[in-house]
Amino acid sequence: MDAYSAESLIPERYRRQGETTVVSSNERKLLQLIWRNPGISRSEITGHIDLTQQSVHRILDQLAERGIIGLGIAKPGLGRGQPSPMLRLNGDHAYACGISVNTDVIGICVMNLAGKIFGEREFPLRELTMREALKIVKQQVIDLQIQNGLSEENFFGVGFAIAGYHIDGTRHNAPLPLHEWSLIELGPIISTLFDRPAWIINGGKSGAIAESMFGAGRFVRHFAYLSFNYGFGGGVISDGELLQGGGGNAGEFSGMFDDIESERRPALQYLIKRLNRNGINVPSIHYMRRHFDRNWPGVADWVEEITPAYNRLVNAIRATVDPQAIVFGGQIPRDLAELMIERTKIFDRPRYGVQRPSPKLIISEISSDAPAMGAAVMPFSRTFY
Repeated sequence: MDAYSAESLIPERYRRQGETTVVSSNERKLLQLIWRNPGISRSEITGHIDLTQQSVHRILDQLAERGIIGLGIAKPGLGRGQPSPMLRLNGDHAYACGISVNTDVIGICVMNLAGKIFGEREFPLRELTMREALKIVKQQVIDLQIQNGLSEENFFGVGFAIAGYHIDGTRHNAPLPLHEWSLIELGPIISTLFDRPAWIINGGKSGAIAESMFGAGRFVRHFAYLSFNYGFGGGVISDGELLQGGGGNAGEFSGMFDDIESERRPALQYLIKRLNRNGINVPSIHYMRRHFDRNWPGVADWVEEITPAYNRLVNAIRATVDPQAIVFGGQIPRDLAELMIERTKIFDRPRYGVQRPSPKLIISEISSDAPAMGAAVMPFSRTFY
C-alpha cells in the first residue's frame, strides 16, 4: 500500500494549473512576507526579497487573480509616484480545522487563510473511545461551520495534533491515557472522517507552530518551545521554521532524562499526583490550569524537586540550540511558569568577565489551546506560506 500523503488529497481547485503544488517557491516567499507584515505595500515588498520589481508585480497579480491575496487601499507616503496598494491574505479563499488530542481534553479550532479564528471548542476526553471522540469532533466542526456560514467548498484541510512522539508516517506513540490512538496511521482516519487532506503532528510541535505564527514568533525568529502537558515535550523554531530533525522528533526534550530523572522532569502528571496526595482534588491538567494556586500544598515541594532536571534542560537548550528565547507553553499555569523562571540558573563560566548571551525566558501569551491553533494553521503553513 502506498504511503499516506496529505498533499495528494488537496482539492484540485487549490492547485496551480497543471501542477500538484498550491504555490511556487517564489509565491510562498511573498505570502510569508504578507503574513508577517500585515499592511505591507506592493512597492515595499521588493526591498525584502531577491526578485525584480517586475517579477514581484507579476506574481502578486497572479495570486490576486487566483483569490489568494487581496489588493487593498493605496498606502500613501512612500515617496514619489503612484501610491502602492496594501496587500492582505484573502481569508475567504480557504479555511481549515485544527484538532488537538491531549490526555484529558480535545481542542478544536477553525481558522481561515488569513489567520482569523472563527471559533474554538473543547470537550473532555476521559472515558471516550477514539471512535466516540471523533464522532463528537466531527459534529463540533459541523456546528462551527454552520454557525459561521462556512461553505464546504472552501474547506481546505485538517491539522491534527496528538500528544506523543513521532514513529513514522502518521503514527505517534502517545501516553498511556491515549493508548488507543497510538501506533496507528492517523492520517487516513482523519482524512476519511472529513473527506479532506489531514496533516498529523506532535502536540508540542503544533504548539510551537502556534507560538511562531501568533505569539513570540512575531518578534523572535529563533526560540525553543517548552510544552508542559501530561508529559513534557516541545519544539524548536529556527529562523521562523519548525525544526523537524532526522526522525521528526526535534524538541522531544524529555528524551534527555534517564529512568530515575524522568520522574523529576516537569511533566504535569507528577504535579497532579503530588497535589492529590496533599489533599487537593485536581481531576485533570485542564482543571489545574484554570484553577491553579501557587500556595497549594505540594506545589513548592514539586518545584524544588524538578528544579535540577529543569535547569539542566534549559542549559542544554541554550548550549545546543542557542535560541533567542525559551517559551513556556502547553498547559502550564502562568503562576507555575513564573515559579520555575524564578528558579532558573544559567550555567556559565565568564571569560574575560564576559558571559555568553542567554535566551530570554517568556511565558506564552496564547491563552487558548495552542496545539489546536497550530494544527489549524498547519495546512496553510505546509502549502501556502
